[in-house]
Amino acid sequence: MQNWEGNWTNAKFCDVANLILGAVLFVSPWIFSFDAGTVSQNAVITGIAIAILAVAALAAFAVWEEWLNLVVGLWALVSPWVLGFQGTTAMTVHVIIGAAVAILAAIELWIIPSNPPRLTTGS
Repeated sequence: MQNWEGNWTNAKFCDVANLILGAVLFVSPWIFSFDAGTVSQNAVITGIAIAILAVAALAAFAVWEEWLNLVVGLWALVSPWVLGFQGTTAMTVHVIIGAAVAILAAIELWIIPSNPPRLTTGS
């Protein structure tokens, strides 16, 4: 039981970290003065998606939430090239946060399958 509890605690720390990263990405257009338009909209929408998925994972774990967080993190990572805002502060923020979210989601996907959380109590 000790091993399972430790892994679930680590997964929750990953979800909390993703929640914070999503919030930072959400407010980054105002903090770092991104250009209005696509770059700012991408940061806001992607940040909201990351935060919502993290809250959902904290409320009731499901593997699909981690897969979606991995996809959204990878989107944030590649979006500067897809949307054409390379070489900007916005690119740096998106790449760092996207990589962090994707790595955290991958860690959770690696931790959880061998020790899934139990949603009920009892022996």
